Amino acid sequence: MMKHYLLEKPSPWIVKHAPLIAKEGRVLDLACGNGRHAICLAKQGYRVDAIDRDAQALSSMLGVDNINASIADFEAGGWPDSERRYDGLIVSRYLYRPLLLTLAEMLNPGGVLIYETFMMGNEHYGKPSNPDFLLQPDELLEVYSPVLTIVAFEQGEQKTPRPAVMQRICAVKNL
Repeated sequence: MMKHYLLEKPSPWIVKHAPLIAKEGRVLDLACGNGRHAICLAKQGYRVDAIDRDAQALSSMLGVDNINASIADFEAGGWPDSERRYDGLIVSRYLYRPLLLTLAEMLNPGGVLIYETFMMGNEHYGKPSNPDFLLQPDELLEVYSPVLTIVAFEQGEQKTPRPAVMQRICAVKNL
């Protein structure tokens, strides 16, 4: 049976900080799922590389202008082009710690990282509940503050769109 993917609304955190990305810049939407952020950014004129391991989810972006959708499983060593540099990098609801510093390296000078995912405490609300997939308090801040300039950071409980415990960061690579 084929899954039906309904496009969720883009994250308010990502929508709020996306204008910091250079106009019509190249953006990587990492672990993009069905492309809620990739599609939103592509419609604004950004050139988006949307990468996920789920080919079926990626199919929702077929034929969308300004999107190059690719299948890759980062955790199995699949990475299409780690030499490519981006003006913006979006990660939402995905954590694979070995990639964290690589993401900062993939930004062009002035490039913007916008990252949000679940953190410790989320296990009280359901999945993910495995500590391997939950950030520690201040983890994104500790990883990125030595290598990027922090624009905004927040963490804690959220009530909408569903109860969860999240951590979010927006950071810029120095010129």
